[in-house]
Amino acid sequence: MSTLRENTSEQSKGDSLSRSLSHGQLTMIAMGLALGTGLFLGSSSAIKIAGPGAIVSYAIGSMIAAIIAACAGEMSVRHPVQGGFGTIASRYLNPFSGYITRWAYWACTVPLAGAELVAVGHYVAFWFPQIPLWASVTFFGVLILVLNLVSVKSFGALEFLLSSIKVSAVIVFMVIGLLLVFVGLPNHGAAGVQNLVNDGGFLPNGPMSIWISMAVVMFSFGGVEMISLSAAEAKDPARSVASSVKAMIWRLSTFYVVSMAIILCLVPWQTAAQNSELTESPFVMVFSEMGIPFAADIMNFVVLVAALSGANASLYAATRLMHALGADKMAPSVAARTTSRGVPMVALLISFTGVVVATVMAVAKIGNIFALLMALVTLCILIVWIMILLTYQAYKKDQGDASSFTVLGGRLTAGLALVGVLGTLVALFMLDGSGVQESIMVGVVFFVLISIGYVIASRRLGGFKRPDLDAMHEAEELQARATES
Repeated sequence: MSTLRENTSEQSKGDSLSRSLSHGQLTMIAMGLALGTGLFLGSSSAIKIAGPGAIVSYAIGSMIAAIIAACAGEMSVRHPVQGGFGTIASRYLNPFSGYITRWAYWACTVPLAGAELVAVGHYVAFWFPQIPLWASVTFFGVLILVLNLVSVKSFGALEFLLSSIKVSAVIVFMVIGLLLVFVGLPNHGAAGVQNLVNDGGFLPNGPMSIWISMAVVMFSFGGVEMISLSAAEAKDPARSVASSVKAMIWRLSTFYVVSMAIILCLVPWQTAAQNSELTESPFVMVFSEMGIPFAADIMNFVVLVAALSGANASLYAATRLMHALGADKMAPSVAARTTSRGVPMVALLISFTGVVVATVMAVAKIGNIFALLMALVTLCILIVWIMILLTYQAYKKDQGDASSFTVLGGRLTAGLALVGVLGTLVALFMLDGSGVQESIMVGVVFFVLISIGYVIASRRLGGFKRPDLDAMHEAEELQARATES
């Protein structure tokens, strides 16, 4: 019997997660990270590099992200287990790969949650400058902690609400924007597409700028892999994961590409690229062009919601990864314990402690340290994507089309996405002031330290075996039936 199967039997005593997430909530959890400040504020950086060619960059980025989400989704439909793609990597690559993948993603989500909370505090100060940054950060941090502690249902409900607001805002923007471009509105004639070729043409900085801007664009799609982690808490994982992947793919590709095209049709690219401050965000510029009163206030509300949603989803992801690591004895085993509501409380508190540390660094303006943490995030998310795609290659070789949901093109499609992710990693070195050296330095230290931890734990426990994922799922189903009866 494998180590993880033994852990699974222990979970019946109080270590198992609760299957409470609906189809819509599962989709919105992934959207919570993938549709955030990267679109609303970060688009200026991509436009500055590639000009109107940023439309192509986002189109390519959305395709790569769609493939990553679909690959993670196919594996999770076949194996809807805790730890998602990390646990699956342990089975189809080796336990060390699963360990590295989950710790890398945990290292992404913890500082990201802290950064998003700090962003929320700054957005609150836009309206209420008299409120200290630490007060806003503390209030919203406690809010998402409490909601995550209550039950996965409360978390899912909040994330559904927050992501729905973001999605609605983008849809309204696209509808009005397309009218402004092709039809015109009262007091606004049709803008047309002339801005796409003015000021130096469609590729003012040359074809290479599309590739270089990918280093900025791809981070906007971080979070598409969240569906895999959420599968262990879906009511009907096989159906929910498949439908959620499909919905998220077309939503993200449409939202990002169409939004960029609208912005670049309505606003000269050099103006849209001036800076990414709230009052000069491309979205604010377009809202102002529409003649909408209080455009900056509307945008402030939307990006506040986007940041709060991102913090909420990041804390959720960090917690589930820590819980899975604890269950596999690759982290303190106490992290595997759950409450009677199926909430991994210890894992949540451990992850939230990391969020608090990252947040304090940002609030205290410990620039170098926090910048290094964010550099680590940059490196880790690329490594996680690479590991997902490598795992998928091994999974398909072993399982074929065993999943009820399959990726069109299978291993070939995943291979193309892997080339794209590796190309993005190389493109990082082409960015001015991208912090590549810091990323490498922090990343190497981090991976050396957790590798040492793996060796120590492996020797203490007599090694880690590949998990029997089918046995894990069967044990969970038997437990669910016993609970229902």
